[in-house]
Amino acid sequence: MGIDPKDLSEDDLMRELAHLYQTRMEALMHGPDDALARHTSRTNELESEYLRRHPVRDIDPGRLREGARAR
Repeated sequence: MGIDPKDLSEDDLMRELAHLYQTRMEALMHGPDDALARHTSRTNELESEYLRRHPVRDIDPGRLREGARAR
């Protein structure tokens, strides 16, 4: 279901990911099992495509274990 993530433009991919993150809690709290499973699989598809396109990401040092310890 949905457009193959490889066929999405960069803007569309980012918009789809943002929408999934906005609707995650609703799916988790109130969606039937099949809707939650589909939400999860679609999120995985889109995130995998993002990582394929952006294999080198800008990692925030504060998100690393050492950065967390420094806080």
